[in-house]
Amino acid sequence: MTYKESLTQAMTDLARDPLVRFIGYGVRVGGKAAGTLAGVAESQLIETPVAENLMVGLATGMALAGLRPVVFIERMDFIMNAMDAIVNHLDKIDVLSQGQFRPSVILRVVVGNRNKPLFTGVTHTQNFLDAIATMVSFPVVGLSKQEQIQPQYRVAHETIVAEGAARKSYMLVEYKDLI
Repeated sequence: MTYKESLTQAMTDLARDPLVRFIGYGVRVGGKAAGTLAGVAESQLIETPVAENLMVGLATGMALAGLRPVVFIERMDFIMNAMDAIVNHLDKIDVLSQGQFRPSVILRVVVGNRNKPLFTGVTHTQNFLDAIATMVSFPVVGLSKQEQIQPQYRVAHETIVAEGAARKSYMLVEYKDLI
């Protein structure tokens, strides 16, 4: 199985949960997240403008309402636009509310291609995984091998549906050069 086939299968597996919603730019129109959401029901796909802070804020609110959002951020470079929503809201609401609220979201983030044709440039290929991992209390995991994809998405799903203190968000970082 290829890297892309593993991603597609992981998204199909997540979509079996009727409470999962996929949020982002290009999840419903255009490329459907590089084709990895092709088998997901339209009712589970929420297209947004290119507005990463909005995507994460929307997902946080949906998680508070009991849904299980997966936010697709096509370029990690632009996750900086969402850092307020990620670091100060999504990651801290449980502490701020003294455990009353615990929104859990899967952040699916892609590092742009450097090695494939049509190099997208230095502002579309940055990898902030290590920096983000120091800013949040939830796991931030790079998926550098095809074999990691399905097990890590399974763990992420189990983590966002967990009860009590075990419930938390999860960030999985994919690499476009491997697709």
